[in-house]
Amino acid sequence: MPYGLYIAAEGAQAQAQRVEVLANNIANVDTTGFKRDLAVLQARYSQAIEDGKDYPNSGSINDVGGGVYVSEKVTDYSRGVLKGTNVPTDLAIAGDGFFQVEIDGETYLTRAGNFTFTADGALVTPAGNAVLDAEGEPVQVDPEALANHVGNYFDENGFCTVGGDVVPLAMVKPKSVSDLAKYGDNAFFPLAPVEPLALEERQTRAGYLEGSGVNSITEMMTMIEAQRAYEANVNLIKNHDEMLGNLISRVLRQG
Repeated sequence: MPYGLYIAAEGAQAQAQRVEVLANNIANVDTTGFKRDLAVLQARYSQAIEDGKDYPNSGSINDVGGGVYVSEKVTDYSRGVLKGTNVPTDLAIAGDGFFQVEIDGETYLTRAGNFTFTADGALVTPAGNAVLDAEGEPVQVDPEALANHVGNYFDENGFCTVGGDVVPLAMVKPKSVSDLAKYGDNAFFPLAPVEPLALEERQTRAGYLEGSGVNSITEMMTMIEAQRAYEANVNLIKNHDEMLGNLISRVLRQG
C-alpha cells in the first residue's frame, strides 16, 4: 500500500474508533454513576525503533512508521456530581469506594446506588442484581418491617436500617483503578483483591445519586473534532486514489 494511503487509512480508523467511544459516552450522559472512557491515540513508530534495530533501505512501511492508532481505552474515574432525588432507596457514595453487587454469581463493583427493594425484602439494582452486605451476602430485610417503613433506609455510613435489621452495605476500594475492568450494567470487575472501607471512609448520602461523569458539551465538541479529523483522512484517501488512477492511466497510455 502506498505510504500516503497507509497514513490516511490509519488516521481514519483511529478517528472512527474515537468517535465510537465518544458516542457511547454521550449516550450515557444521564446514566447514574457512569464513568466515561477515553480513546488514547499513539503515534505508530517504525518496527525498527520498537525492536531497537536498524533495517537500512528495507523499504518496508513497518520500518518507516508514521500515522496514529488507538493504543488503549481508559476509564476516567472522576466523581460525578451528587444529585438529590428524594427517593428513599437511592444512595450515593460521597467519597471514594464502590458498592458490591452480584452478577451471574460473580462479585462486581459499582458507584450507581439507584437501588430498590423487592417484595420479599431483597435490595437490588435496576437490573435485578443483588446488592451485597459487608459479609458478601445479598442484603435482605424483613418484608413486614419493610412494608411499614417510613423515611430513608440508609445512614451517612452506608448502613441499611429497616425495623430491627441493621445491615452495613459492602463498600470497598481497589488498590488501583487500573485493577478494574469495565463491564455492562454500569459495573466493574475487580482484577485484583479489593479492600473494605474503614468506617471513617464510608461516606454516603441517602436520597442522592451520583450523576454521570460525562460533560455533554465537552463530549460533543470532541466528537465534532474527531468527525472532522475522520473526514479529512477520508478525503486524503480519495485524493491518493485519484492520483494513483491518473498515474496508472498515464503509464498505460505511454505503454
